[in-house]
Amino acid sequence: MLGLLLRVLPFWVREPPLIVVGSVFGARIMYLAARDSDRVAAAIGAAFLVFTAIRVHTVVRAFRARRKPVPGSAAAVDEAGTDASGHAKDHAQAQAQAAPAGSQAPIAVPAAAAAPAPAPAPDGGHTGGPTGTAPRPAPGKPEKDHNAWGQAVAALAVFGALAAAVMLGDRVMPADTTTPRPASCSDAEDEKPPKAYARTPRAVTGSDLCEALNRPDLARLLGTPEEIANSASGSNGTALLTDGKVAEPDAQITFDTYSVKLSATYNEMSTAQYIRLIDMAGDRIASNMRTARVLGRPAVFSSEHTMKIEFNLGGGQKSAPAQQGPLARTLSVALDRKDKGGYYDLTVWSQTGALPSDSALLDIAEKVLPRIPARSGH
Repeated sequence: MLGLLLRVLPFWVREPPLIVVGSVFGARIMYLAARDSDRVAAAIGAAFLVFTAIRVHTVVRAFRARRKPVPGSAAAVDEAGTDASGHAKDHAQAQAQAAPAGSQAPIAVPAAAAAPAPAPAPDGGHTGGPTGTAPRPAPGKPEKDHNAWGQAVAALAVFGALAAAVMLGDRVMPADTTTPRPASCSDAEDEKPPKAYARTPRAVTGSDLCEALNRPDLARLLGTPEEIANSASGSNGTALLTDGKVAEPDAQITFDTYSVKLSATYNEMSTAQYIRLIDMAGDRIASNMRTARVLGRPAVFSSEHTMKIEFNLGGGQKSAPAQQGPLARTLSVALDRKDKGGYYDLTVWSQTGALPSDSALLDIAEKVLPRIPARSGH
């Protein structure tokens, strides 16, 4: 496409964009080559600059040729012949006026004017001129002068169109379907919340938690920056053993290495009461407990094994009973600084049992919790 444009466009429309593009690309590549000490890039940048210098030299020569015709050209020869003929004619008229009336003095007539008319050719045609004199060619049709301003505007329009095509190409052209895209929370349907959410005006939905958790830098915060989210979902559930009276929305983002879950429990249990409850659970859980503060709110770390359940989808195999799954690390944070009740749970686990550091969970909580929309209380 570019080669076709270069062949079809006129000279004064084609050359200015080439000079601009060559200058910009050449200077940019040379700057990158000097910064990175890359000899290959330096050679490419030098090639762009040499190409641009050649185009500038060509445009300068063409501009000078248009302003001053080259000696020996057809236009210069025709102009010289016209001046000589006019000079001879004026000289003959001056001699005729200088002779006295009635005198028989011979009047000098130019050879071109006194030459007899050519005799007709034997075949009835006419000769081209006097003997030994070649016919002077008729002046050619003057070349139409192009509008310099119009060509400049056309050149800028073409360059602008090329620049717009480069910048908007990725939006106009169809996207590459082979490249996997990160999972979006909009892919999951937002179910209608139970009645417990209407009785808790400050409660958010699973969709709200999913939007807050599904950050572009979540994989980097987990220590796996090259991974992308495989699935993102949110649900509007209720807490266990509450007869559906306590709202407990949650959201889950799954990567190849880790799975992250964020939930909100809107009960009346404070973080201090939750810590005492963990102490009562025994040394198995309390040994991994550690208190912290997140955004000025009381928080606590705890660890507990997940539950592994296998379902039989056919094939003559029996379903396996529930088993103990890999270890999960949870950071529980109070809903507010006053710790009046309720908390967020940020839980991370993996199939291999590997876990990120506690500092990674703190970083995720400090970036995710402020994104959760605030709800008005009673």
